[in-house]
Amino acid sequence: MLAIFKKEFFGFFSSIIGVLVIVIFLVVTGLMLWVFDTPYNIYNAAYADLTLFFELAPWVFLFLIPGICMKSFSEEQRQGTLELLLTKPVSIRSLVFGKFFGALVLSVIAILPSLIYVFCIKSLAVSPENIDYGAMAASYFGLLLLIAVYTAIGIFSSTLSQNQLTAFLIGLVLCLTVYYAFYGISTSGILGSNAFLIEFLSLKYHYKAMMRGVIDSRDLMFFASIWIVFMSFTFWRLKSMKN
Repeated sequence: MLAIFKKEFFGFFSSIIGVLVIVIFLVVTGLMLWVFDTPYNIYNAAYADLTLFFELAPWVFLFLIPGICMKSFSEEQRQGTLELLLTKPVSIRSLVFGKFFGALVLSVIAILPSLIYVFCIKSLAVSPENIDYGAMAASYFGLLLLIAVYTAIGIFSSTLSQNQLTAFLIGLVLCLTVYYAFYGISTSGILGSNAFLIEFLSLKYHYKAMMRGVIDSRDLMFFASIWIVFMSFTFWRLKSMKN
């Protein structure tokens, strides 16, 4: 698995993809939070905190992570090297986890520079001692879980097509569905009293709970369940291709 991880991770930086992902994330979030007059601009907020950053980040990663993952297995299929990999003494588990962690670590590196925003918020606050650092820590943890789920979805999507653009679009639609679709339906009002049941099925609902500083076992189980489902889909897909 380590060899696959190194190949995948350093492969991002052997081209412009790795640097581009980090730059795009930082530039987009930086402009939206500090420069442009948008609903996410921190200067327009009533309180000095990073809530707007954690609301914005899932939407940025919604596009970035499928872009990161789209070549994971699509490129291998197009070049005909996937069949070779599957016949080598490398388990499917090692292959999948190696590619998964390669893409995951790149996304995690992209959010590390955002820690400087914590110091920016501290300098803007009238009473820095009132900043809820616990809620920030829980929000970062929730964002990491969300990135892991997006990555699992992106890896699975890349097994479905030899075309990278197709894999990207499939990953984008699946991430959007898992994160927001059920939440959007629940807030539309068309389901009446049953809205909560639908809302509970969205990642956004559980992610927002963590943004409030609450780490509940039900939220952790939901993230883990979605992650396991898509990782299992990837294993099943590769096994069917091997046979």
